[in-house]
Amino acid sequence: MKNKKVVVQDWGLIDYKEAWAKQEKLFSDTTKLKIEMRNRQPAIVGEQYADDIVTPNYLIFCEHPHVYTLGNSGKPEHLLLDEKGLQENDAVYYHINRGGDITYHGPGQLVAYPILDLDNFFTDIHLYLRTLEEAVILTLADYGLKAGRYPGYTGVWLDADNGRARKISAMGVRCSRWVTMHGLAFNLNNDLGYFKNIIPCGIDDKAVTSMKQELGSAVDIKQVQNLLQQHIAELFGMEII
Repeated sequence: MKNKKVVVQDWGLIDYKEAWAKQEKLFSDTTKLKIEMRNRQPAIVGEQYADDIVTPNYLIFCEHPHVYTLGNSGKPEHLLLDEKGLQENDAVYYHINRGGDITYHGPGQLVAYPILDLDNFFTDIHLYLRTLEEAVILTLADYGLKAGRYPGYTGVWLDADNGRARKISAMGVRCSRWVTMHGLAFNLNNDLGYFKNIIPCGIDDKAVTSMKQELGSAVDIKQVQNLLQQHIAELFGMEII
């Protein structure tokens, strides 16, 4: 039985490690439930789950204090700060269990963590990433900003088809038993100077931008969050609760 209901949570400004632990708990509980569901079923190919058990889905929004995170496929040398430099920038650094290279999170940047059982939607991780990208692209369009994709890379870009390509949203996810965690970072009003301390996602010849920089003024983060939530829900066919 597919459950398209999604619980939305707003964690506000939260320490990255605390948010990571909370994600891991929801992720672990969901994967354990899937194992329990499988064990309750006869070993028949194509047998459906019992109707009395469904896996939950969550869509979490938050911001983080200054932090650099390195994914499983990343290179530590893409962080250009040593321990002293991190302290001087009031930032911390974590090597985490998502895909992708190094990225930055900080105040004024909207982060979305979908913890979904993709068996409830579609089991295609590439489509999952493209759908998250599309939600960001549609949100930017609401503000008159034309964005798109950069061939060979995840995330959302402005002017991706010419020499002025600028990245505005990065993505890195983990998926096990078709349950997802981690997600996307969307630059709204954050200090772009912090990106100078890394080679973002291993790309050293492209700029990083934000909605504030592109529009010339700060945006209402909650308004952007609501629009992004609406687009994610529509694209995935979610029922928000």
